[in-house]
Amino acid sequence: MCSLHAQPGYDGIRKVVLIEPRAPGFHVFSKFKLPRLGLPLLGAVLVDKGIEVKIYVQEVAKIDWGEVATADLVGISTVTPTAPVAYDLIERIKASSDIPVVLGGPHVSFLADEALAAGADFVVRGEGEETFVELIEQLSAGEGELSDIEGLSYHDGDGFRHNPDRERVKDLTALPWPDLTLIEGFERFKVIPLQTSRGCPYDCKFCSVTSMFGRRYRFRDTDDVIAELEVLCERQPNRTVFFYDDNFTASPSHTKELLRKMKEKGLTQRWMAQARVEVVEDLELMELMRDTNCKNLFLGVESINPATLEAFRKSQTVDDIRRAVEVLHQYKIRVHGMFVLGSDEDDKQTIRDTVRFARKSGIDTVQFLVLTPLPGTETYDELCSEGRIFVDDWSKFSGHHVVYEPAKMSPFKLQKEIGLKAMRRFYSVFQCWKLGMSFRWKDMAISIYAHHTITRWKSMNRYYISELKHRYKAERQASKAEKAHRKQEQMDRERLELPAQAEVASGRMELAGDRGGTGRAR
Repeated sequence: MCSLHAQPGYDGIRKVVLIEPRAPGFHVFSKFKLPRLGLPLLGAVLVDKGIEVKIYVQEVAKIDWGEVATADLVGISTVTPTAPVAYDLIERIKASSDIPVVLGGPHVSFLADEALAAGADFVVRGEGEETFVELIEQLSAGEGELSDIEGLSYHDGDGFRHNPDRERVKDLTALPWPDLTLIEGFERFKVIPLQTSRGCPYDCKFCSVTSMFGRRYRFRDTDDVIAELEVLCERQPNRTVFFYDDNFTASPSHTKELLRKMKEKGLTQRWMAQARVEVVEDLELMELMRDTNCKNLFLGVESINPATLEAFRKSQTVDDIRRAVEVLHQYKIRVHGMFVLGSDEDDKQTIRDTVRFARKSGIDTVQFLVLTPLPGTETYDELCSEGRIFVDDWSKFSGHHVVYEPAKMSPFKLQKEIGLKAMRRFYSVFQCWKLGMSFRWKDMAISIYAHHTITRWKSMNRYYISELKHRYKAERQASKAEKAHRKQEQMDRERLELPAQAEVASGRMELAGDRGGTGRAR
């Protein structure tokens, strides 16, 4: 057992700094900054307990290291591509102080050993509201056993200890609202995030949501959501609301109840959300979405390859996707299509067909992402066991870089088709011109921005692309050399076998001659 009495410097935690690390590189969504809600929610919990909280989202504001130096504890929340930045932050903090650092978020929840080895004092795994608070309370009191805190990982002697997992929060309504005002520069956000549920009953092979939040939907009370929405809309009336749920329309009855109350109260500020294609099957829901000013729906379409959809366990067809786009447009709702390409069922033609489908179907905006094996997913476990992941830099696990060996093409070919050609085809110069000629100025502006961003991304990632290209050429040369070697071996074997075959044939002829002579003598 590791007693808190043995932990120096943790008494009386009065100030906590929370940090969301910057996403690596530059991509088409860099312009649309949106904080995750984990830290604002933890911040609200701590403020209720009288603790001073500062939150820094690096995409929005620089970290004030003077504030960090005066903190009694630092918490960092990280997803897989921001993990290297998080570890660098730990190194900088530890270089000048012994401030305890706590890491949380999806990445370290599945790779707690890595986070502790990188210098974190503690790792909060899974949903961290209760675990984080219990840790701070025990550290402040200087008494109790760390082993009593469920969901916590920490240093124990020369090794690491992982306490049993904590049950997920059952009553989301009991949690305080995330306090976005604790984020330095929060007023710069053009989109306001709001979450009404956690969990997802679907089991998409490449997704870590079910591992992190479970396969059962948990919903906040509708009146609680409405009350928060009223405050957010009053504070920033000209902002778009983004419902952060992994599937906002998962329970149509629950969603319709919320939308009816929004309509009754006049809460018709522009909003958008994520959903599945079957959302269009409920026409009452579609009418409510239109009436409450839904402007954009993010559809997880993933692929138009039936074999890939089956492999992903997506439970939808290409016709379902096509119909969803048509119906949403009938209700004046824009469609953002989210594709994941590069499964073992995909080849170069699949990707080109996907771009063609996206353009012909009328999808307004797209993201063509590379299948990414994130820790906590079945895809990660599978590719790891097969030795197909060849990149160990987590910053490349962003959906924009190929980090594994595809089944039907080389990593370079996949990178070239998705990261460069697919996006360029969809957001082409001709497409920009066509939108302008149709007086669709907003769409034209988005296309021009996307086209420019793709060019910039290519420039910033030219070394990575070059490495993949050289790797591809080396593999092709090695393959050619291997084929040539096998061919030469075959030729050598044939040359050695010819004399032996000739000798055998000659012997047979002599034997036949002898037999013929003996027969005549008789």
